[in-house]
Amino acid sequence: MGKNLSIATISLLLVLASTNAIQVFDVKSYGAKPNADITQALTKAWKAACAVAGSKVVISTGAYKLGLVTLKGPCKGAIEFNLQGTLQAPSDVASFKGKDGWVIFESIDGLTVSGGGVFDGKGQLAWEKNDCNKDKNCNVLPINIRFNYITNSIVKDITSKDSKFFHINLLECKKLQFQHVTITAPADSPNTDGIHIGRSSQITITNANIGTGDDCISIGDGNQDVSANQVTCGPGHGISIGSLGKYKNEQPVSGIRVIGATLSNTDNGVRIKTWPSSPPGVASNIHFEDIVMKNVGNPIIIDQNYCPNNQCSNNSPSKVKISNVSFKKIRGTSSTKEAVKLICSKSVPCQQVVLSDIDLAYKGGGGSTTSSCANVKPAVSGKQNPPACTNKLQ
Repeated sequence: MGKNLSIATISLLLVLASTNAIQVFDVKSYGAKPNADITQALTKAWKAACAVAGSKVVISTGAYKLGLVTLKGPCKGAIEFNLQGTLQAPSDVASFKGKDGWVIFESIDGLTVSGGGVFDGKGQLAWEKNDCNKDKNCNVLPINIRFNYITNSIVKDITSKDSKFFHINLLECKKLQFQHVTITAPADSPNTDGIHIGRSSQITITNANIGTGDDCISIGDGNQDVSANQVTCGPGHGISIGSLGKYKNEQPVSGIRVIGATLSNTDNGVRIKTWPSSPPGVASNIHFEDIVMKNVGNPIIIDQNYCPNNQCSNNSPSKVKISNVSFKKIRGTSSTKEAVKLICSKSVPCQQVVLSDIDLAYKGGGGSTTSSCANVKPAVSGKQNPPACTNKLQ
């Protein structure tokens, strides 16, 4: 009886295991070949995989050409996009017909993106035509990877290379983790933000290595509960909250933590930036801690007069209210003499700003670093190099 029962139990377990098995959909089964365009093959493989509970789309090693794709849910169950090879975007911007993304993941619950592969955006031709730094009504350029309305998901062990515009963009995502993601583009590639987060919550970025031509991580409006741990950044423009206050009806930003980062040769360090003459807004509960700066410009900066290339009117101060912000254990070298700039708004001064254990030496030699403050009275503790608020501005 005992023996029969164990056999019956084993059979039952085998049946259960087979019903829970992940079904694999290899794009090669749908006609994909290396060095050829796999847009149709991938679209078909995704559609088939999305229709079953528990599936995996596989793109094995090799280089493949890929046009614009939207990989949409909702799917029957958890789905994995396993990229082991290199996907190559079309070089010509015209082929995107004004669309703002290359590989778009949309409306999926339980997505895994993994495999160690590369999303190569082939951005070189697009960068030459990019005039977004001069003209805010510039043509839309495609983002390498867009995550729209993605929940309970993980992105790990992938590389985004030479995107035409932002590398990775999040819109209205929830509970999305990034682990061991690499982002790479030259320092002079315009608007190639590494990871841009918009209107999302419960986002974590761990062990990311980002070198690009704009912010390594940028956090727009409407974000709640975002943490970045062990991020390496450089080249790039640093790690930024904002810019905020450019548009009407922006949502509050709160619960942002950047812990254990290393920034090397970046234009800025950790910063919060808001536009002058802005509609009202709120940014609160933002914490930067245990960060190493290596030859970084403006290592610590709050800039409420952010106005690149004079694209804005400076007639009135920013109305974005910044509060409960801390900069703790931030050390290393500054490439600018002014290592700490806390330039807050005259109409809504910053509240509850903390500077604790700051040690930033001037890389250029010729004296020590300085700091400037406007419309803020930071609470200070521990080492203060430079001394807090050496220059008090109006």
